[in-house]
Amino acid sequence: YKRQYQRRVHGKCYLPVQESFGFTGELRQATGGQAFPQCVFDHWQIFEGDVFDPNSQPGAVIAHTRKRKGLKLEIPSLDNFVDKL
Repeated sequence: YKRQYQRRVHGKCYLPVQESFGFTGELRQATGGQAFPQCVFDHWQIFEGDVFDPNSQPGAVIAHTRKRKGLKLEIPSLDNFVDKL
């Protein structure tokens, strides 16, 4: 019984969570199913910018997430969360 060993490539990268959705499927499709990625959380990093500014990168992420979840695109004011009893 003889086994042919193929070359293995190990890579390490930091991928923002927002961009990781669908990564495994795209990588496997691009490699004909031969790649087997393993995603592991490594660290937090501050996302610079203002979430209330739709032209900033954090604002764009918030808008995209709210749209995907079917929420209003504008962030509600704090008055919406005050108990009015």
